[in-house]
Amino acid sequence: MIEVKGLTKYYGDIAAITDVSFSVAQGEIIGFLGPNGAGKSTTMRILTGFSPASRGTARIAGFEVHAEPLEVKRRVGYLPERVPLYEEMVVCSFLKYVAEIKGVRGRNGRQLEAERVMDQCGLRHMSARTIGNLSKGYRQRVGLAQALIGSPEVLVLDEPTVGLDPKQIVDIRKMIRSLGQAHTVLISTHILPEVSMVCDRVVIIDRGRVVAEDSMENLAGAGDAPRLRLEVAGPREQVLKTLNAMDCVAGVEPEQGEAYSVVCAPGSAQGGQLTRALVEAGLSVLRVEPLRRTLEDVFMEVVAGDRADAAGAGGAEDAA
Repeated sequence: MIEVKGLTKYYGDIAAITDVSFSVAQGEIIGFLGPNGAGKSTTMRILTGFSPASRGTARIAGFEVHAEPLEVKRRVGYLPERVPLYEEMVVCSFLKYVAEIKGVRGRNGRQLEAERVMDQCGLRHMSARTIGNLSKGYRQRVGLAQALIGSPEVLVLDEPTVGLDPKQIVDIRKMIRSLGQAHTVLISTHILPEVSMVCDRVVIIDRGRVVAEDSMENLAGAGDAPRLRLEVAGPREQVLKTLNAMDCVAGVEPEQGEAYSVVCAPGSAQGGQLTRALVEAGLSVLRVEPLRRTLEDVFMEVVAGDRADAAGAGGAEDAA
């Protein structure tokens, strides 16, 4: 549904993004994740036809964004980070106006389309309210409703929950999750819980380059060093000495109370081997459980690794 290859954008001599490539299948909800300034919004603007690329290609529903912009716009609903709303208009009139711009035919057709998206976004009771008098959360719903006008195949959402309060964030996330049943959704955000709760797959971008792309499950389970969390009753020094003496243990980090986070060597028989060694040392093992990496762990590892590689490459170039 979305195919991006080698996308590059320069502002003067500065590359905002470089050789960005990823794909999104029909019906997927993809998180486009990265720190502020990573190039997320630039990529979104190119995909939606608001800004041309300097190099590379982007296709949506088979149409090339630069060569066939009108065909792409017919198939994309866009919610920018700063939602462009006519605040002096009432909600229903604004949505009918957007429907007219998007080519929905007939006064009755535009009315029905406005009512459909208001119902979808929980706005029916706000239909006669002036947009400028709405709360931030309801203005965001209006922005999402205008993106849904015309039932576009693809939704591109740039920071959809920025500036909202906790309840509004939960409501918008539920709404986005439900949209994945009928639309392909690409969400740009720097909020990690948003991706974990809403998305099927993640593309991580840093310093204008894609540094990771995979499913949530694979990212959480990736890595050559499995981790265990142990709770062991006994002197801390003895526990640490016993664990650090084992070949299957790559590292130990004490936590609060009787808990320890253990990094295991790849391919080792972790839980049983650790338990036997601790019991033989006269210690009581209260609990053993595997620890899966969170998206935050993955994000920090990937971004830190990318920046270390960039710094190393820069040093090598300087030395050369």
